Amino acid sequence: MKLINYISILFIVLCISCTNTNKESVRVDFSESDVPDQTGVNHGTKPVYIAIASMTSPKETFIYYNDLIQHISKKIGHPILIKQKKTYEEVNTLLENSEVDFAFICSGAFVDEYKKGKIKLLAAPIIDSSFTYNAYIITQKDSKIEKFEDFQNNSFAFNDPLSNTGRLYPLKKLYSLNKTEEDFFMKTIYTYGHDISIQMVNHGIIDGSSVHGLIFDYLAIHQPEKVENLKIIEKSEAYGIPPVVTPKSLSDENFKEYQDIFLNLHNDSIGRNILDKLNIDKFQRITDTAYRSVFELKEYIDNAAKK
Repeated sequence: MKLINYISILFIVLCISCTNTNKESVRVDFSESDVPDQTGVNHGTKPVYIAIASMTSPKETFIYYNDLIQHISKKIGHPILIKQKKTYEEVNTLLENSEVDFAFICSGAFVDEYKKGKIKLLAAPIIDSSFTYNAYIITQKDSKIEKFEDFQNNSFAFNDPLSNTGRLYPLKKLYSLNKTEEDFFMKTIYTYGHDISIQMVNHGIIDGSSVHGLIFDYLAIHQPEKVENLKIIEKSEAYGIPPVVTPKSLSDENFKEYQDIFLNLHNDSIGRNILDKLNIDKFQRITDTAYRSVFELKEYIDNAAKK
């Protein structure tokens, strides 16, 4: 249950309402521009910028960060401005250009940017004493597809070019068959949202997809109609859970301040209450070794692509 509820707040989008009790302290930029609207920010107060890599529909993702970001804003003592972007690459660009102070990103995007030496690991959530999650390969229940090889000459949905579960893992399956997406699938699309991929398969618009397992699990319990026509034909090995990162250029002083806030959220009553609602044990320091399987997957993909 903890894995499921964590993903409901940080990664998946559901249509519920949420009241912002301090509208001055947290705002979100959904525009394509990298420069957010400054309306509403107190003059003379330096904002802290964060970015969120949307694993689902971007505008609604903000709802699930609200309480957490509000609390962090109060801890830092500055308003927080959220730069919400459609693609993982856009968020990585913000990190590369030091346009944000920290960001929530996916594991595949983390590995891509970490290898460039552009980011630092700030923290990651511990859920049921685990840092991991899986990719699920899905198709419709009444489909004759029973294994990945059966997708040949069928349609398939990818999530994002940098997505670990939604792109890298199915590419590994393709390359292991000595195939490319062009000569294997009838057609492919990018949905830029695991929930969208799930719905397109659920409604029979696309034959299959590889999706974030925690998102699928959440929907299976809380909105079962969204997965009622689906079956999981394969689960991947475990991968390191999406982390919170900072630009490499962030000062040591600010890095320590932000890290201390995340690491101690469970130690104050308000923070503990927020984490309890999310069913997060706590945030903890994490090293790149936790993402070894993602690094290995990315290396496999890069090497296979050269052949």
